[in-house]
Amino acid sequence: MMTPEEKRDKYERAKQRVADLKKFYGELMSYFLFIAILAGINFYFNNWSYMWFLWPALGWGIGLIFKAYKLFSKTALFGRDWEERKIKELIDKDENM
Repeated sequence: MMTPEEKRDKYERAKQRVADLKKFYGELMSYFLFIAILAGINFYFNNWSYMWFLWPALGWGIGLIFKAYKLFSKTALFGRDWEERKIKELIDKDENM
């Protein structure tokens, strides 16, 4: 049975996860919208003779990939619950000594 404090902590973690997901999806939508606008400007002014809009798409896309990895990967080195897991591991290790 979970204590009220554990339930509250679990709720707060879930609430933070939802907020992080919401922020990521908002950034993803902004990315697609902004890159589409840049592509339209690029096409309008030079008819794809040089597709310069791909440079900001690449840079911003790499940043989004790192954010997605951090958000969705459970194996991230210092991921969501790494600190809490490490604290529990050290407490368990200390209790077993």
